[in-house]
Amino acid sequence: MSPGRTRIPLLGRVRGRLVVLLPLLLGAALLTPAPAGAAPTAASPAPAAADGLGLRGDYYRMSSATALDFASYTGTRIDNSLHVDDLLPTLRTYAGTTDNVAVRWTGRLEVPADGAYTFYIKGDNGFRMSLDGTSVINHWTTDWDVQTTSEAITLTAGLHDLVVDYNQGNGGAYLHTEWSGPGFARRPLPDSALHLPAGFAPADAKATVGRTGRTATVELPSALASVPADAAAHLAVVSGGTLWHPTVAKDPKNPAALVVTAGKDDTPVSLNADVRVSYDGKGGITTAQGGLGPFSVVAQNDSTWYFATPWAKDVSADNALPEYPRPQLTRKNWQNLNGTWQFQATAQDAALPTGKLTGKILVPYPMESGLSGVARHHDWSLYQRTFTVPHGWKVGSGNRLRLNFGAVDHETWIYVNGKQVAHHVGGYEEFSADITDALSRRGQQTLLVKVKDTTDDKYAVGKQSAAPSGIWYTPTSGIWQTVWMEPVPEAAVDSLVLTPDLKDDSLSVTVRPTATTPGTAKVTATAYAGKRPVGSVTGRVGTALRVPVKKPHLWSPDDPYLYDLKVTVDGGRSGKDRVASYFGMRSIEVAPVGGVNKILLNGRPTFVMSTLDQGFWPDGLYTAPTDEALKSDLVEHKKLGFNAVRKHIKVEPARWYYWADRLGLMVWQDMPSRMTAAAGTPETQTWIDQAHEIVDQHLSTPSIVMWTIMNEGWGEWSKSATGELADAVKKQDPSRLVDAHSGVNCCASKGDSGRGDVIDWHDYHGPANPAPDAARAAVDGEHGGYSYVVPGHILGTAGGQDYGDAATSTEELTKAYVENTRKLIQRASCGLSGSVYTQITDVEGELNGLLTYDRKVVKVLPGPVRDINRQVIAAGAASGGTDVPPGTPGLSGVSWWPLHQQSGTVADDVAGGHDGTLKGGATWTAGPHGGAVQLDGSTGYVDAGAPVLDTEKGDYSVAAWVRLDDKGHFSTAVSLDGDRNSVFYLQYAQADKRFAFSFAGSRALANTIGEPQTGKWYHLVGSYSHRDGTLRVYVDGTEAGSTRACNAEVPAGNLVIGRGKYNGAPVDHWAGALADVHAYDRALSAAEVASLAAREPTAPTGR
Repeated sequence: MSPGRTRIPLLGRVRGRLVVLLPLLLGAALLTPAPAGAAPTAASPAPAAADGLGLRGDYYRMSSATALDFASYTGTRIDNSLHVDDLLPTLRTYAGTTDNVAVRWTGRLEVPADGAYTFYIKGDNGFRMSLDGTSVINHWTTDWDVQTTSEAITLTAGLHDLVVDYNQGNGGAYLHTEWSGPGFARRPLPDSALHLPAGFAPADAKATVGRTGRTATVELPSALASVPADAAAHLAVVSGGTLWHPTVAKDPKNPAALVVTAGKDDTPVSLNADVRVSYDGKGGITTAQGGLGPFSVVAQNDSTWYFATPWAKDVSADNALPEYPRPQLTRKNWQNLNGTWQFQATAQDAALPTGKLTGKILVPYPMESGLSGVARHHDWSLYQRTFTVPHGWKVGSGNRLRLNFGAVDHETWIYVNGKQVAHHVGGYEEFSADITDALSRRGQQTLLVKVKDTTDDKYAVGKQSAAPSGIWYTPTSGIWQTVWMEPVPEAAVDSLVLTPDLKDDSLSVTVRPTATTPGTAKVTATAYAGKRPVGSVTGRVGTALRVPVKKPHLWSPDDPYLYDLKVTVDGGRSGKDRVASYFGMRSIEVAPVGGVNKILLNGRPTFVMSTLDQGFWPDGLYTAPTDEALKSDLVEHKKLGFNAVRKHIKVEPARWYYWADRLGLMVWQDMPSRMTAAAGTPETQTWIDQAHEIVDQHLSTPSIVMWTIMNEGWGEWSKSATGELADAVKKQDPSRLVDAHSGVNCCASKGDSGRGDVIDWHDYHGPANPAPDAARAAVDGEHGGYSYVVPGHILGTAGGQDYGDAATSTEELTKAYVENTRKLIQRASCGLSGSVYTQITDVEGELNGLLTYDRKVVKVLPGPVRDINRQVIAAGAASGGTDVPPGTPGLSGVSWWPLHQQSGTVADDVAGGHDGTLKGGATWTAGPHGGAVQLDGSTGYVDAGAPVLDTEKGDYSVAAWVRLDDKGHFSTAVSLDGDRNSVFYLQYAQADKRFAFSFAGSRALANTIGEPQTGKWYHLVGSYSHRDGTLRVYVDGTEAGSTRACNAEVPAGNLVIGRGKYNGAPVDHWAGALADVHAYDRALSAAEVASLAAREPTAPTGR
């Protein structure tokens, strides 16, 4: 999204019918500028009254963001203004998307008087305008917010043919069109000056989508005469992100109807989705009354289809998520209330119903989902069902009845038999109510749930959007997790807090009691390894008790061992509650390893190798169709060699964490974000309170190892507040790490607060490579995003949102992933502690998953992905103990280019046989001890023809005699080409006015010698040691600076003398001369560097 782009309300009200017009071809006249002071053009005849006001707007999808074409026609409307603050709603309706869209408006402009007129257009993104076939303004580009002004144009009073084109890439969308003319200053182009094209004559039509969602029948006023084979190119069926590539034929059952059929790879129209069927009038279709005119109509949608995973077929009213929903606090007696409920939309102030509701819904699937059977959003809604309390539960005779909701989005009022028993705000937290006192004495009880969910981004909504597109998805509203009830004694467990302590070989157990539990109630907690008791403790409710766990079997991704726990609360006359739970013995911390802060699991370095997992399902949205489906994404993580999951901007049902605990995946848990925030508002305090509640409800989850507070500045109101909240969460839960801000380097971030346990950067393609600091480890919070479209397994029409290059096959995607991930091996062994690849599955319009959205296709080859992931994890585990080869002894090095010859284009390598080639403006000159190469600072360099150094596995050094002739820009003496950047740069850093040995983003500056002089020869050496992760730069035989850093690139090209590479392009050409360039496969010692500078050959000392 463009910086500062906002979304503001709707295109002006439409006048007249919605129609489809002829898609006009791009004309060369649009590219021909009107000469200043051009002669007046003849006015068109006055319009007939039937022509009406407004412009015909033809809407299209572009073939790509940069194509700026009119690739696929999608529909038409009459637009009555060219001065529009927000085009997004109209683009969404008529193109089915707000990304990569083009519009062409045609009609006539009414000029009030003869004279000179000037036009002004500003928009997001590009635009162009022509009058009477002559270009007036041409800003047909991808930038935004650029004010463009025409030359003065002489026009006569009357009507002039007008064409305005507009393109939209992504983000905000607007167009402001103004004019000035005889007798009036600059002002918005008035709606009253816009007239429809002459002869505008839409056809009447009525459309219906069939039950399969793959056909649309269009009924016309008269019988069809002919339907050409290519007429389908002039038809559009748009439903959300779906655009058909259809066929069209006469309806064999109705002579006055067309049947439009989806193409083989087109997505069918979904249950209850909005559908628009359009025809441009130019496809040659004729009726008994002549050519069929254009039409654009909203279709009746009878489709029962929705995009589904393989598990959808296993869902019914009798088995909707039947598993016990809270695995860490289970009771023997309970009743699942999932299934078919009554349902209807309501209004804020509507009276509560007294009878049955008008519709039905399958709980717990959100109302917008296909599985719910509703597939529509309602801001206000009602759920209702009846239930009977089993007689054996003895509710009212010693036991209480608890009603539990896994989650309801967003604000909920609960009524039993007409009495309100609960009110809850927040879409991600479990809540319960004691409903005993609201029950009737016998028979059926009525449960009513009222829900408000406006998807207001002042609250925690995560990736939900009322206008889904790109990285924003269909909202989840209402009940979306299991509803159940259970009897409990008056003395009962409300929740458990289980915290392992490896230093003490014990488990801290705190039993939080229900409100009816006496303070004297006794707790007994016993831990089991299988059936064998390993420790027990007795004490009071509400106090932290220690269960000894001697010689604990530790939990880890490789060995996710879990202990069972049984807890009894004995309240005497208030009854006895028995619950079962489980726990894992593990620790997570940040501590120095070889002088670098790293993440440690169970006291050992670990690399958190993760994907971004957003937890969306095509059939259930936030709710997986079955428990097996919920488990499946985590199983795929394990199969692909990941050891962690970043749960992105969503909190999952408790059973998801149960499976992460069981399968062995570390969870990096985000807080659900919001987008609009301000300090001190009630909404901000609500979000803070909910964040703490989320932490509180997951304090016992073994798999969760880190909390993420902010993401890319979404909903951040101040840097200091982010730091304070990170501190508060750390105080609330000191047993886990806190990531104050994931993507602190990105997007809307207000900057690094310096708080938390990690510093987290995002980089697409990446991976990001932040450096750990004195208090924090470093993690790559997001990177990657290679897209691959698998036909038949996408929601809507291919295109979507991705963050990297597009692959065209499984093999290509696998190769891209492996090559990108290989960069992490060296970083994992050095300063990086974790990485997150975006993402595990496609999600709606995002196509950069390792699996398709329907989970039917794994888009990569599992073997290579698993192998490279395991290599990265192994490198991280070996941190601090890096074993590198000893390298080649002597001061000649593995390659040595004296650069002493004074003719030809070959630079001899007298040590390694990698003769270099002079390129561009490279010539010979005199050096400090013979010859040298002279470089022009713009094109000249020497290409060694090979990488020469294996920087991934070994230490290395490079050396050169250098002379600067110009210090006006960065200049690189020696480098090694990587994929996007040089692996290293031995350079003059112009920004610092120092020599340096550098990685992209990290520089060891030669601070001890100050600013170098032009025209003077210096001896430079740069070295890198994997063992201590240190870059060192030497000048004239003396160490002049160092810094700790991790190598940001892997070799992807040749060693180069005299230039660098950055963002994929050659940069920093040396301006001056170079001589005696050496490359070493080890880090030179200080004595060796001094000898080399003094030209005194010695035996190597050390490595």
